[in-house]
Amino acid sequence: MTVRIERDDQVAVITIDRAQKLNALDYPTIDALLAQLDLIDSDDSIRAVVLTGAGRRAFSAGADIPSLAASIAGGPERALREIVRRGHALTRRIEEFPKPVIVAVNGLAYGGGCEITEAAPLAIAAEHATFAKPEISLGFPPPFGGSQRLPRHVGRKRGLEMILTGDPIPAARAAELGLVNAVVPADELMDAARDLAARIIRHAPTAVAACLRAVTRGVNLPIDEGLAVEAACFAATVPTDGVQSGLRRFLDRTAVGDRT
Repeated sequence: MTVRIERDDQVAVITIDRAQKLNALDYPTIDALLAQLDLIDSDDSIRAVVLTGAGRRAFSAGADIPSLAASIAGGPERALREIVRRGHALTRRIEEFPKPVIVAVNGLAYGGGCEITEAAPLAIAAEHATFAKPEISLGFPPPFGGSQRLPRHVGRKRGLEMILTGDPIPAARAAELGLVNAVVPADELMDAARDLAARIIRHAPTAVAACLRAVTRGVNLPIDEGLAVEAACFAATVPTDGVQSGLRRFLDRTAVGDRT
């Protein structure tokens, strides 16, 4: 198995388990990640996902080069089918997942590993983590969505600097650019990811899903279209138990305050 999954109460921890290959993403690994996400999506008892890599050297070095080379040797149609469509399916699934996905970057995140980080709604990096877009050294642009998501995250010029040079950046710089939420010592990484998950899942699952959907669908739209997305997501929560219990808790606290 190239993907391990563990249950930590309401949090699923997915580990890319190819440490000897720097957790490179070969096709079986990508397919296994997609399959695990499908299972988690259908399990209402799992509220959040932490995605990390095995070992301390790498979260993921990106696409598995021998697999990639074989696909490219088969021509454009095969390369598009096996590389681009599969990579897009993974990063889009992570980006649009209805439960929060927190990437715990435990080492280098290059190529596809960086693209997964870009797609995830949240990310925490170990202090020794590094990020890079080295695809240009192989003669092609990022194929898992990185040419589109990275500039949207960090700005066109800063994104292009990473994409056109292929040079790595340290975790601290990734945090400055907004690519990750926080940087922590390596031995605190998983605790920090679990803590972030716990701070999210204390809220109603319908509210969490609505917030994720509103931001993901609206962030790149013109403001009026984005506000329409927000309104639809809000309306969908109105009849839910999460809204009723949230309002009840607030009103009960207010009533207690009025009596004191």
